[in-house]
Amino acid sequence: MKVILKQDFKALGNAGEIYDVADGYGRNFLLPRGIAVEATAGNLAQAERQRAAVAKRAAVALAEAQALAARLEGKPIVVAAKAGESGKLFGAVTNAQIADAVQSSLSIELDRHKIELDEPIKTAGDHEVIAKLVAGVNAKLTVRVVAE
Repeated sequence: MKVILKQDFKALGNAGEIYDVADGYGRNFLLPRGIAVEATAGNLAQAERQRAAVAKRAAVALAEAQALAARLEGKPIVVAAKAGESGKLFGAVTNAQIADAVQSSLSIELDRHKIELDEPIKTAGDHEVIAKLVAGVNAKLTVRVVAE
C-alpha cells in the first residue's frame, strides 16, 4: 500500500513524502491516526501542489533574507557602552544589545538568538559579528562600540 505522510513521522520520514508500507500497517495504524493518507491520484496531485507552495515560500524567504543581509552589511551598528579610560568596557556588549541597536538604527527586527558572538565584546572599537538569517544566508555585521 502506498501512503503520503501528512506530518513528519520518525519511523518513516517527512511530511509530503510517499512510502510503500505493509497493508496492515497503513490501514490499522497510519490512516486511523491521521499520520498518512492513501496515495490516490487526487491525493498525489494535492501533495504535489503543497510541495510546490512550500518551495515557492522557501524561495521568497531566501530572497528576502538575502536582501536583508545586504541591508545589514551596508552600514555599521553603533552601540554605546560605559567604558573606562583605556577603552575597556565595564560590562560586555551582548547579542540582545546588538539586536536593539539594529532595531533602533535600521528599523529591522532581528532575533537576538540569530546573532552569534564568539565571545562577549569587552572593548570599544569595531567588531565583526555574524547574524544567521535563514539556512545558508549569513550577514556580517560591523558593530562599532562607542564609549559613553
